[in-house]
Amino acid sequence: MRVINTYMTVKETVLYREKTIIQSVVLLLILTLFMGGGAYAQENFAVRNNLIYDISGTPNLGVDFRVSPHWTLGLNAGYRPWPTDDNTARKWKHFLIAPELRHWTDSTFHRSYWGTNVFYSHYNVGHVTFPFSLYQTVRDHRVQGDLVGLGAFYGRSWRLNRYFRLEGELGLGIGYTWAKKYECAHCGAYEGKHNKAFLIPKLTLNIVYQKSEKKPAEPVIIDIPVKPDTVPALVLTFHSVADNTGKAGILQQDNPVLAHISQYRPYDHTRILRKEKGALYVHFPVGKSELTRDFRDNAPVLDRIVDITRQVMADSTSSVKRIQIVGLASIEGAVDANEKLAAGRGEALKQYIQQQVPEATSSMFDVANGGEAWTELRDQINDVVKEMTKSGTEADGGRLAGLREAIGIIDSEADLTRREQKLRQLRQGQTFAYIKEHLLADQRNSGYIRIFYDYVPDAAAATINQASQLMQQERYQEALGLLQGVKNDPRGWNALGVALWHTGEKDAALDYFRRAVQQGNADARENLRQLTR
Repeated sequence: MRVINTYMTVKETVLYREKTIIQSVVLLLILTLFMGGGAYAQENFAVRNNLIYDISGTPNLGVDFRVSPHWTLGLNAGYRPWPTDDNTARKWKHFLIAPELRHWTDSTFHRSYWGTNVFYSHYNVGHVTFPFSLYQTVRDHRVQGDLVGLGAFYGRSWRLNRYFRLEGELGLGIGYTWAKKYECAHCGAYEGKHNKAFLIPKLTLNIVYQKSEKKPAEPVIIDIPVKPDTVPALVLTFHSVADNTGKAGILQQDNPVLAHISQYRPYDHTRILRKEKGALYVHFPVGKSELTRDFRDNAPVLDRIVDITRQVMADSTSSVKRIQIVGLASIEGAVDANEKLAAGRGEALKQYIQQQVPEATSSMFDVANGGEAWTELRDQINDVVKEMTKSGTEADGGRLAGLREAIGIIDSEADLTRREQKLRQLRQGQTFAYIKEHLLADQRNSGYIRIFYDYVPDAAAATINQASQLMQQERYQEALGLLQGVKNDPRGWNALGVALWHTGEKDAALDYFRRAVQQGNADARENLRQLTR
């Protein structure tokens, strides 16, 4: 069951009228039966219950009905009849009904959605204390009246299994109440009207029942009626098609150093580069900024960078947008000298790539001077501390304590020169000796290297998918008009065959199915098998 949207505010607490509740419950049941018939397999119908509303002691129910691939209409109702004895001082009785409209980011009732709703409530509440000093009027008074409002909300859905999923919602509404205020919670003197407008926050946790197919991502199935004297009843199938991301998109599958330009962000000293997946590193000897192919594993890394850059730049459908390099140096030595060393290492890598790939202009490069790699060193030390703590051993007479003190020095000493001096003096130099032997070697490199690409928007894929959506709505003639414009793209031949068949051009449809089969399209093979059996 998917949960009912509810505004947890005292203004929703209502005195339920017997006639109103009977009419509302009957209406809700009629809607449930009307919308539920035969719709489960298409995921067109859902029933939900708001767990937060339940905790407040309010039974509730909601329904949703799909009106288009991305839109649903819903109806929510809640009723809290307690206490049933009107002589009871503490009251929190109400009835709530709230129609709503949602827009989903995909067409399967999954992931995120935005929505708006209107709501009406009749309530009778008094002698109730709410947390955080909210709604203090009803602590010592009784308020009875009506509430109307309009709200907007954002939600996220998580599927648990084939039948159930959870929804969480946050929202805000504006409401207006007209009510009467009484001196006490039971039967005190009338004190006048209590009319006001106010903002109403919304927090919802829904449990949703909605039967779905075992394989939600199965191809769309189109029922196409045919004359009895042609072929037996059949179904034709087709998939939507994926964007063509060009050579860069293909290379990215095996080369995580490639990333789409949307993931690019400028370097700053808070980033821990060693933890960012996909980057490549080129290493330098101590105190040097000259790039040497035979130092450590530089040769294969440099060849890989050059090869990827060349392939992407040679492709007409994708392009290199930015090559990001961050030059780094270890913390040893004078700060000014290390800053110059880090800048030289980044520039050396840039010049090497430009020598090997002359088409790579300077405007493509983003070379940042990371200076002394203190952020990287702190993260390395912290990882070692975690590992030692996990193993429960104090290695070599207090090494763990020394490393913890080293982290404290890095965090507290802003002057980089004094910071290095304090590290060297820590525990008579034993801690720094360990750091130098085990951690500093990996800082003597040019740092982070990442290639960012972009590709030409795949207009053909967008057209094919738009036509597929039209065919889901049985608008085959419109779909055929779109598909004719991309008939040279093999990805659209199967969909084109479906549209042609349903508009009566059966010979042409069979021809496109056969051409799609030659391209390895499994849907076209099944469609052709049915049409020629």
